Amino acid sequence: MSEPRVNELMEKIVSLCKRRGFVFQSSEIYGGINGFWDYGPLGAELKRNVKELWWTSMTRRRDDVVGLEATIIMHPQIWRASGHVDTFSDPMCDCLLTRKRFRADQIELQSGTAYHYTGARDTAAGRAVTEPYAVLLPAGKPPESARKTASEFYRLRGLAQPELEGERMEKVENSQRFNPDNGSLLTEPRPFNLMFKTYVGPVADEDNVAYLRPETAQAIFVQFKNVADTSRQKVPFGIAQMGKAFRNEVTPRNFTFRSREFEQMELEFFIQPDEVVEALCGTVATPSGPGHPGEPQRNWGWQMWHQYWVEERIRFYDAIGLPRTTLEEYWQKPEELAHYARATVDLLFKFPFGTQELEGIAARSDFDLSQHERFSGKSQGVFDEDLRTAWGKLPEERRQELSGRYHDARLKYLLRAGVPAEQAAKDAREDADGLAKGQYMPHVIEPSAGVDRLILALVANAYSETTTTDEKGKTEVRTVMRFHPTVAPVKVGVFPLLKNKPELVAKAREVHGLLRGDMLAFYDEAGAIGRRYARQDEAGTPFCVTIDFDTLGETPALKDTVTIRHRDDGRQERLSIAALKDYLIARVR
Repeated sequence: MSEPRVNELMEKIVSLCKRRGFVFQSSEIYGGINGFWDYGPLGAELKRNVKELWWTSMTRRRDDVVGLEATIIMHPQIWRASGHVDTFSDPMCDCLLTRKRFRADQIELQSGTAYHYTGARDTAAGRAVTEPYAVLLPAGKPPESARKTASEFYRLRGLAQPELEGERMEKVENSQRFNPDNGSLLTEPRPFNLMFKTYVGPVADEDNVAYLRPETAQAIFVQFKNVADTSRQKVPFGIAQMGKAFRNEVTPRNFTFRSREFEQMELEFFIQPDEVVEALCGTVATPSGPGHPGEPQRNWGWQMWHQYWVEERIRFYDAIGLPRTTLEEYWQKPEELAHYARATVDLLFKFPFGTQELEGIAARSDFDLSQHERFSGKSQGVFDEDLRTAWGKLPEERRQELSGRYHDARLKYLLRAGVPAEQAAKDAREDADGLAKGQYMPHVIEPSAGVDRLILALVANAYSETTTTDEKGKTEVRTVMRFHPTVAPVKVGVFPLLKNKPELVAKAREVHGLLRGDMLAFYDEAGAIGRRYARQDEAGTPFCVTIDFDTLGETPALKDTVTIRHRDDGRQERLSIAALKDYLIARVR
């Protein structure tokens, strides 16, 4: 069977999500609201399963990561320290004709003939508009199309019967200055801050401005000291958080991939600077090649930790049904990195609309804690008694070397942060001298994933179509959602063979009750058994259990057994009811 066309495939996925209750348009009965989505019964279970698996893998199966759940609205100064108030923006432009808004860097490249006008005059009313305007026409379109669009532009500016002035033509190649929908000139790009603004308190003025958080990470940084003190964790250790974030995207698109309200799963893993590792261990371990570096060691530098978390995250995706073969690793080039980042790896997935980012794993140096220390005036560094002891045993030459490297790194940060050179030099020297006292600023590795993007990737990866032919030769295309059992919304469907046989229904209800406390089990008695299987295939249910007459003892050897049907290959097997729960739990958790 040939693969569906990209747009056709995405349309099928969106349709399935609505039809089966995975995802609904928010506020649909009122016409919807762009960039916001609601998760229906199956979607809510799928999302909850994914989040629970992430949380378990990050915190409950590790001794070196603890959790945090912070508020959505925080002190506005946090977003100044993080740079979001000043720099968290996209280049935005508007269509001069329709006022539709575009992200300037995402407008498709266009070529053709641009028709420029210096203005227009309404001779009957004696009015003129001198505002310049332009329209881009693709090859083959007559000039009259441009004049028609330009006339509409000047009519919107008050001219009843505009007479265009100053027409000139220009060949244009690969331009992003025109609306791809109608050819109209766009405004010059300008920054558009993506944070949602609100007010805290009864007065809506600038003194009470607050923001809905655009990411969950900053709460981790500002609570770092409290968490470290109360959890009795020692660097290296991590703080994990899941939660809502909000970005006022200029152009939400691609279904749930880019939304204005979304959820994140983020880990900030705090590590020792390489200079501290070297002082404690004598050497700093660096990667010897690709692949997982193994269990963490005391002498790991930032490169080892970064590679470790890249591989850990790939292992997680593989465990929930996105094998490494479905992912791409993109190592950002030096010119693409944020100014504070030493390295960033984007894990990409091939969506029907293109290969896009699922998660980023960044080595963020000590930028975040340093910024919050500078803006709050509260120390964010840590004290390490082992470092103070080890430092005292180092030869003087070694101390000078490590102190000098640490000084240079801190000075570079301070100068980039805008601290005056004299003050920066003084602060960097104090920071470097702090090593002898066992004091340093932790660095951080940040794996940051979007829940909604991951859900969409799982749905896209699970979607498949099978063609079946019945005994009469009639063919039917059926949708099967091949979710990994651990993330599947419904784990098992339970059916009586016939709904008009009370003894079968009673036994099926009994089996359903046996399972439902340990997993989401769905009871269904409506329609032919084949149709019930098909409905569960479309929901992604990995197992279906059928109670038939053999279950009741028609064949004595099969009494109190059921038929288990496997979604992916249609295979069926008999199993005793007594063994059923353990059998399923071992496969769906």
